[in-house]
Amino acid sequence: MTKQVKIDYKKLINKLNRFETTRILVVGDLMRDIFIWGKVKRISPEAPVPVVEVERETEMLGGAANVANNLVVLGAKVYIAGVVGDDQVGKSLIRELRAKEVRLKAVISEPNRATTIKTRIIAHSQQVVRFDRESNKQISQKSQSQIIKALEKILPQVDLALISDYAKGVINPRFLSLFFPLARKYNKKILVDPKPANLFFYQGADIITPNHIEAGNAVGIETETDQGVEKAGRILLERLSASAILITRGEEGISLIERNQPARHIPTVARQVYDVTGAGDTVLSALGVALASGLDLYSATVLANLSAGIGVAKLGTSVVSREELLQALLNGGL
Repeated sequence: MTKQVKIDYKKLINKLNRFETTRILVVGDLMRDIFIWGKVKRISPEAPVPVVEVERETEMLGGAANVANNLVVLGAKVYIAGVVGDDQVGKSLIRELRAKEVRLKAVISEPNRATTIKTRIIAHSQQVVRFDRESNKQISQKSQSQIIKALEKILPQVDLALISDYAKGVINPRFLSLFFPLARKYNKKILVDPKPANLFFYQGADIITPNHIEAGNAVGIETETDQGVEKAGRILLERLSASAILITRGEEGISLIERNQPARHIPTVARQVYDVTGAGDTVLSALGVALASGLDLYSATVLANLSAGIGVAKLGTSVVSREELLQALLNGGL
């Protein structure tokens, strides 16, 4: 059974003030996103590739650091746990997060490790190529133990935990075998934006947010229709012992599948999709802050879907502020 929903956005406006009361932990892979912007006027005489004439370069927080950044602009008090390399990029990430008043006691600088950098070349509002410099080997057991030790003090102070998994080494079965019992000890909900290869690591997480392709591939089901999405979500609910599966569907919006509830399909509000970079981060952060502020899961999903619609209309790794969310709610959507 599925349910198409009608949304009254204006009823959610007075809930945004609660965001300032929230305290949220982000666990995952910290990264640097670099964007090189330019124009293409000719093809290289050396090979059949475009020549990008560079006009500017921007650096942004990426991965779990982007989730933290989104939470900051939504008004939350943020704690982050993860690893950076012992390099200049790692040091700059730390400085930038500290300047945003993100709490960093669970961030470890690991020797002989490179901080992940994703560099995208953008020409005429289109991504031409991306190249990555990274280490995806598991973080050391020493780093894992240091993070868990810090989290023993942090978890009692937060409302819930978000896991931002980019498969760069922080999230692994051993780490989760330590983290999940600790979160349960303090009765903290765990929300996960999973990497497909790690999806079944998250047995017992409360809410998991794969996209429709990831969900379908995980269970071998086509997810191009509401019925296919619901079927995949129901299977994942059982296999992962989750409370809810929230499946992001790009231009089709978001589907919320809960136990003992009809699936609810929330249509997209995006007017124009320019760039999906960081869209999963936007959904995870908006969902987390909304739940931490006391909203029910359906209302929180509506806000997350609205935030995603705002975010994909921007180029580059972007954040969606509380002011933008407020304006969209006042407009009855975008």
